Amino acid sequence: MLQDPLTAIALGALLGLRHATDSDHVVAVTAIVSRERSLGRAAGVGALWGIGHTLTLLVVGGAIVTFRLVIPPRVGLALEFGVALMLVVLGFTNLRARDDAPRAAVRPFLVGLVHGLAGSAAVSLLVLATIRGTFDALIYLFVFGLGTIIGMMAVTMLLAAPTLFAGARVTRFRSGIRVAAGALSIAFGLMLARELIVDGGLFAAVPTWAPR
Repeated sequence: MLQDPLTAIALGALLGLRHATDSDHVVAVTAIVSRERSLGRAAGVGALWGIGHTLTLLVVGGAIVTFRLVIPPRVGLALEFGVALMLVVLGFTNLRARDDAPRAAVRPFLVGLVHGLAGSAAVSLLVLATIRGTFDALIYLFVFGLGTIIGMMAVTMLLAAPTLFAGARVTRFRSGIRVAAGALSIAFGLMLARELIVDGGLFAAVPTWAPR
């Protein structure tokens, strides 16, 4: 256990940056950002995703840290299953030729909210294992969230840059990337759902869940 809260909080910022590169996060934002036409808008997608993720992390994770709540395995699996369903829906949405602008604007925020719900338990357990004080633990969650926002902005810009560069020259290439990103999101969501149902036993009598 880390005895120095400042050291643990600094670690939280670094882990937040790394957290943005988790595979399910990257797949989700790839599907969203493949529709954007500028690096600024791509960065905005990452920021909205990170804000949504941080909001649920602070609310749910904060409750877990403050009240020392225990997440039942079935609930943890169900939250991750929500991410799997979201990835499938996001993928099918990406296969559509057109997108509704108001919905497109709020989509990364909602996706971040869902990811934040699924990840709150794991992050909070890490906090409880490294920091004793509740206040310091809450600060850790906040800094972790800020790191995630910055990290996701960087990730979305990196993902968008090749698409924008090529799309400016070949319009069909942009459409192909959008479709490929949608198909990837569907495939990843189905694989995650299978893992949670078969390996985790989501609907079994005794489910098995390890926060990650």
